[in-house]
Amino acid sequence: MLYRTMPKNGDTLSALGFGCMRLPMQDGKVDEARAIAQIRSAIDGGVNYLDTAWPYHHGESEIVLGKALRDGYREKVKVATKLPSWLVKDRADMDRYLNAQLERLGVSCIDYYLVHALDGPLWDTVHGLGVLEFLEAAKADGRIANAGFSFHGLAEDFKRIIDAYPWTFCQIQYNYLDETYQAGTEGLRYAAGKGIGVIIMEPLRGGNLGLITAPPAVQAIWDESPVRRTPVEWALRWVWNHPEVTLVLSGMNEEAHITENLAIAGSAEAGSMTPQELELVARASAKYRELMKVRCTGCGYCMPCPMGVSIPMCFETYNKMHMFGNIQEGKFLYALRMSGEIGGEGPGYASQCVACGQCMENCPQHIAIPEVLAELAAELEGPDFAQLQEAGRQLLRRTT
Repeated sequence: MLYRTMPKNGDTLSALGFGCMRLPMQDGKVDEARAIAQIRSAIDGGVNYLDTAWPYHHGESEIVLGKALRDGYREKVKVATKLPSWLVKDRADMDRYLNAQLERLGVSCIDYYLVHALDGPLWDTVHGLGVLEFLEAAKADGRIANAGFSFHGLAEDFKRIIDAYPWTFCQIQYNYLDETYQAGTEGLRYAAGKGIGVIIMEPLRGGNLGLITAPPAVQAIWDESPVRRTPVEWALRWVWNHPEVTLVLSGMNEEAHITENLAIAGSAEAGSMTPQELELVARASAKYRELMKVRCTGCGYCMPCPMGVSIPMCFETYNKMHMFGNIQEGKFLYALRMSGEIGGEGPGYASQCVACGQCMENCPQHIAIPEVLAELAAELEGPDFAQLQEAGRQLLRRTT
């Protein structure tokens, strides 16, 4: 494992952090035993930064992480969680959420505490409610050690938030598709230039940049390299190549993910990619943007939908169908997966959307979700849709 230094406090942090937003699931809940084993195996492999948040897995994430920290593991790591800023109505709410998180995690102090999912308007709201005074008080009484924020807004708002307080760190979405999106490269350099540590989330864009087999048009670009790397390695190495990056979070919910990411984190030095390799990544980025239909990372913040639409799954199916060019297969998988006959949660078709807009209020990617769902429904729920649904039902009857 390679390590980097948090500029303002000198903490030595693993280049790879464990993101607890996408823990393994079983029967609709976190598979607790497996998740704890995965977290501990990552720590045993050198990871010393663990990131969670109030809403992840409807609160289960913080609780499960707290259990994983027992048996001597708490002393080996730095723990990060986040104030659910969009739920805060007054100054007292801030203390209430933080105290509940300390209890969930079973710790007396949270090492890295973030104001969660800020954009310009949300920052203005929580700032007006006294969030800076709250952070100062929580640091003074020992409930948190370091204050930061995670960001999902416009670059100009990122800079004014950075300038508003002596933050220890910030957390931004960054990958080779998002160089000019949200904070982007400009924000990364701005924060680092002020001595603020930068934690990277979504380095694989919700897994889309880490598919075991890249889309053929992208794989053809990777195949030009004399050095064989997986799509995951290309994506992670590109982020770690930036010396301004303090740490990269990965949502690892498969044992193989942990093994692969640990191996990459042991050799991905800043500035280690050649100009030729960076040129390949730039071309792969352009090709992905050409192929992908939706900027969705699968975070699930848009859920639950009041009409039952399985929004992230709809978008995942739509993207993969176009990335790999398997149009008819994609339509069949959509009809099968959204039927509700697998998992028993009811149908989740895009056509169920009534454009209420609730999902858009919570989407950190600022996707025009109802509009995209309408486009998706028009393309995937065409004249042959009933026939595909019936084919799916027959397949299920044969395999159950």
